[in-house]
Amino acid sequence: MSLKAGIVGLPNVGKSTLFNAITKKTILAANYPFATIDPNVGVVTVPDTRLEFLENLYLPKRLVPTTFEFTDIAGLVKGASKGEGLGNKFLSHIREVDAIVEVVRCFKDNNIIHVEGDVNPKRDIEIINIELILADLEIIENRIDKIAKKAQTTKDKESLNELEVLQKCREALLANKPLRLIELNEEEKMIIKPFNFITLKPMIYVANVGEDDVTKENEYTKQVEEYAAQEKTNRIIMSAKMESELAELEESDKKTFLQELGIHYSGLDKLIFATYELLGLQTFFTVGKDEVRAWTFQKGMTAKKCAGLIHSDIERGFIKAEIMKYPDLEELKDEKKVQEQGKLNLEGKDYIMQDGDIVYFRFNV
Repeated sequence: MSLKAGIVGLPNVGKSTLFNAITKKTILAANYPFATIDPNVGVVTVPDTRLEFLENLYLPKRLVPTTFEFTDIAGLVKGASKGEGLGNKFLSHIREVDAIVEVVRCFKDNNIIHVEGDVNPKRDIEIINIELILADLEIIENRIDKIAKKAQTTKDKESLNELEVLQKCREALLANKPLRLIELNEEEKMIIKPFNFITLKPMIYVANVGEDDVTKENEYTKQVEEYAAQEKTNRIIMSAKMESELAELEESDKKTFLQELGIHYSGLDKLIFATYELLGLQTFFTVGKDEVRAWTFQKGMTAKKCAGLIHSDIERGFIKAEIMKYPDLEELKDEKKVQEQGKLNLEGKDYIMQDGDIVYFRFNV
């Protein structure tokens, strides 16, 4: 299951530094706007301590963690929806992602230029969000102009329904309200799905702080917290600079450093967990001597649909799913003991997969 999160923000807020840390890649992170011209895509491993246990238990030839993509999208500026900076190109890249990570500068540094002249998180968030709203509004206006006359003259039900939901979306956007905050039923969501509206995508705010503020609030992070609370969305505090330095360390050194700071997870780990949760993703496992693998699936998916994530033939010929719960295997440390205690279950095609399920799919094609 290929899923993408896009990193957006004003120029020089720390997006590319954060991306460097996430993917452990080196891309241009220069101190001027538009240093990142093409979107940079990196595959991110989702940290999961359960995999460590399964690897030690099965000693497989291959270990495959679950992953998803982060895309670093060049800095937007005021007027991007009208083509300012390199806006239109980058707005099209944002349409291609499943979730948005908006990085907001929450630190002072006279050596790093701020495109708006000073540090003001609330203003910066509003600049970005208004540009995203205007980009969606333009698409809606154009579509309404195209179908309104047809809907009113022919009374075509499909066109009337589309016009109604687009007008509902238009009203929200004109009130500076992103589409993810309005109530849409399943039919309305299906109608607007082809438009791939940016403001319909789930969002996380990252308050990028200096290294000294990574374990505490400051005057700027409080602004981000208040804004995120209004939108009922998540906010994460992290130092992109510190995360970039952590990414260069060996895993044992990284853990020691975090322990000294009194931190259990790095900011990047928290961001990955939060993005995973934001997209409604969970993990199931397949295990054996050849391979232990984590698979990403959408919460609510059935066993049969999850079988299709492995191979379409397994979904097509699905018979049953043998399910162990991870906590049971962790406690008993032996598949046979799990089975002897009646904790290995046979489930049918409509079984709703749960996070941490360890699965063997029976199929015939």
